[in-house]
Amino acid sequence: MFEYITITTVLVETTMNPSENGTTDNTSNQQEARSRNDTQSNEVFSVERTVRALLGVEAASFFSAALVHAGILIQGYDHQEAMIAESVIGTVLLVGLAMTWVRSRSMFSIAAGVQVFALLGTFIGIWTIIVGIGPRTIPDIIYHVVIVFVLAFGLLLTWRSR
Repeated sequence: MFEYITITTVLVETTMNPSENGTTDNTSNQQEARSRNDTQSNEVFSVERTVRALLGVEAASFFSAALVHAGILIQGYDHQEAMIAESVIGTVLLVGLAMTWVRSRSMFSIAAGVQVFALLGTFIGIWTIIVGIGPRTIPDIIYHVVIVFVLAFGLLLTWRSR
């Protein structure tokens, strides 16, 4: 008897007009929902890649600045304390970048946290320039101004993507 009911139900659904049982509408609605989900997941994936790329660029930037202050990339801009500070900030950004893959669910929180740390460290660097403790060269001042904008943009993008 159970098989008879199942067969009857199948026959009724197949003999009905598609517009009467809603299969066409349901199918198109399901396809639209899948398309929206695919678009949203592509956008999230794109933002994740952008945030990770920014973290990589920021880390590389701080390591490059540390190499300049170590006298390795460019001679004449040696400054031990600036080299240490920039190495620490670069390391924190690099570890943060790695953590975005290890703990991908917390990616945006991790990215925001390490960028806030880097921004605060950069503000300390600007303060040392102002008071005369840190290096006061034109390239150093330009670097600090540019990296503040890059970090602020990265932080804004990360925060809005949460």
